[in-house]
Amino acid sequence: MTEKIVKVINRAGIHARPSALLVQTTKNFSSNIYLEKGADRINAKSIMGIITLGAAYGTELKIIAEGEDEEKAVEMLIKLFESKFEEE
Repeated sequence: MTEKIVKVINRAGIHARPSALLVQTTKNFSSNIYLEKGADRINAKSIMGIITLGAAYGTELKIIAEGEDEEKAVEMLIKLFESKFEEE
């Protein structure tokens, strides 16, 4: 299992477009991938799950991946967060 904490640094937070980018990215991996905010854990391959997390600017999320390509999956998701979902 690979875990990493990331911070939402794009001003608009995780809304529909970033959620779609997350889902598109996670679908390329066979690993089970989750996002965790506090006590809530959602499947990162579910756009509705991501949107319902309500991750606003400054929110810390934990990326959790389990499977054969878990490290690459976490690395790619971190790059998305660091790029501010290509919004800024």
